[in-house]
Amino acid sequence: MKHIRFVAWTGITVAALGATTACGADGVKRAAEVADHADTIMAAFGRATDKTDELGSAEVKMTTTLPGGQAVAMDGTYSWSDGFAFDVEMDAEQARMQALTASKTIRALYVDGAYYYDVDPQPSGPLRGKEWMKVDTSAVFGEQGAAAMQNGADQSPTQALKQLRYASNVKELGATTVDGRSATHYRATLDKKAMGRIGDAYNGDGLANRMTGGVDELVIDVWLDGKDLPVRMTQDMGAMKVSMDFEKFGGAKRITAPPAAQTGDVTDQLKNAQQQQG
Repeated sequence: MKHIRFVAWTGITVAALGATTACGADGVKRAAEVADHADTIMAAFGRATDKTDELGSAEVKMTTTLPGGQAVAMDGTYSWSDGFAFDVEMDAEQARMQALTASKTIRALYVDGAYYYDVDPQPSGPLRGKEWMKVDTSAVFGEQGAAAMQNGADQSPTQALKQLRYASNVKELGATTVDGRSATHYRATLDKKAMGRIGDAYNGDGLANRMTGGVDELVIDVWLDGKDLPVRMTQDMGAMKVSMDFEKFGGAKRITAPPAAQTGDVTDQLKNAQQQQG
């Protein structure tokens, strides 16, 4: 369990925070009170939201920059047509999870409120003879943050675009080229009140708060192409930054959890380790 407690925290949190890109309905309502509406920008966000929502999934490439400057790259599939889920691969050494797998990469899933990591079977403990490590959302975001996420904090890119429609300090920064595609660059700044339920998740009593030191402000940049689809989306959380490129929309297969018989749950062990170190 030593490796699980002390080595895997980075990768667990990277996969989790890299996927957390929005707030729930409460946050949208609160943000609307401080919104500075610019009709053309809001119309662009509205079109992008509708089209992204309809397509239901995307192939993405993502980089998470940790406090201290270490970058962790991952790529894979996001799906939001039937509840939010993802299936990504990340560099095991970059994520500091190489002690749990002989492979150079590690696969991470998010399904039905839990994270799963494709690890090598361990000789003892909850991962003895298991091929997957399970971590409940509450170990990453704390009990309050996990409850907030389960009660409406949709994490899909569609919800992130909805958030931009109601954020304060929204700006159009002009035309540019991203990955060879022409796009228009927008930026929105969200304070803690406007972040809503995701603010609760970032600032809870779990790994997310431990990794970021809490988040008082979230800056979201999005680049929309001529078809009103996002090409890139970035989040600046101060101590941590996430950049996501959208390679292709639609057509993803349904993402499901690994078989229970092949899965070992380390949620309690991670919570206990946090309490001991905290």
